[in-house]
Amino acid sequence: MKSHMTAEEISAQLTQIIRDAIHKAGGWIGFDHFEALALYQPGLGYYANALQKFGTRPESGSDFVTAPELSPLFGRTLAVQVGEALQATQTCEIYEFGAGTGALAQQLLTALGSAVEAYNIIDLSGTLRERQQQTLAPFGEKVRWLSALPDAMQGVVIGNEVLDAMPVRLLARLNGAWHERGVALHEGQLVWADQPTQARPPCEVEGAHDYLTEIQPQAEAFVASVAERLLASSRGGAAFFLDYGFPEAEYFHPQRHMGTVMCHQAHQSDMNPLVAVGLKDITAHVNFTGIALAAQDQGLHVLGYSSQARFLLNLGLAEAMAQTELAGRSQAQKLMAEHEMGELFKVVGFSTSDAWQASGFAAGDRSHRL
Repeated sequence: MKSHMTAEEISAQLTQIIRDAIHKAGGWIGFDHFEALALYQPGLGYYANALQKFGTRPESGSDFVTAPELSPLFGRTLAVQVGEALQATQTCEIYEFGAGTGALAQQLLTALGSAVEAYNIIDLSGTLRERQQQTLAPFGEKVRWLSALPDAMQGVVIGNEVLDAMPVRLLARLNGAWHERGVALHEGQLVWADQPTQARPPCEVEGAHDYLTEIQPQAEAFVASVAERLLASSRGGAAFFLDYGFPEAEYFHPQRHMGTVMCHQAHQSDMNPLVAVGLKDITAHVNFTGIALAAQDQGLHVLGYSSQARFLLNLGLAEAMAQTELAGRSQAQKLMAEHEMGELFKVVGFSTSDAWQASGFAAGDRSHRL
């Protein structure tokens, strides 16, 4: 870990690694290759370096806030669904991917108590793992860190803002012809460069105008791997993914011609991932139709798909807010507000069995729109 390095040194070293990768590849790498290096290069990538990331305000040096840091009611409410899923599947383990600061794990473990015998965290960031270990120390050996997916998993899988950080491929329709957009060099600087490709979005994009979008084979492969491992266990389980995104018809809408790749730094957003490499988050919205199909193709059942607001309301967030002080209610309101996280963020749930109904999708289920 290179915790002694300055931000400028991190970015400079990481940029040089990317330059070397471009030279080795013959002058061009796909955006997914670039994004993997920018986010996950050991010791240097955004999620692998020691710089501050999570926090509610930019003064802390943070770049963005996630729902568990925004309000402890997020995890407490989600625990209602997780507890129900544990009971329905007769399991007692949780697997959380990309656990961030450990805030969500803390909230779930506190709320669920003895219903959870093991809480497994799979996170690529060594720096964040240290922070998680400090936060979760009171729970002792109940919390375990895994370096890879086990061959079989039985229990409940949680992924909060995980899928959006998985590298995507960029497709650009230019003058009616599809290209893959990647990264090349011009006078030593990282620049965009397009190459003809046979790859296509999963559905036809109407119109003849220039159009930029993403496809997400890595996120879909990840969900397929999770599904395979849940189905490989004797008891199976369930999985819930919470993230910002759309169903396919909205994702590839003709008017969404700029793509969804976005960067986050100091609570500001921009659309240029080629600068300040390693110092800002790079994300893309999730195509939830592709995620659902990847899970179904492996044999999982869709429990439901809804906005985060509806999901949390179904699980009792409003009642929990009513018992909270004003400041806490104000923060929790952002989890549901349409202009905050409530509508942009979605929740999709899966299970190895279709013998139970998930309360989080009891009203407002949009599975028919996937």
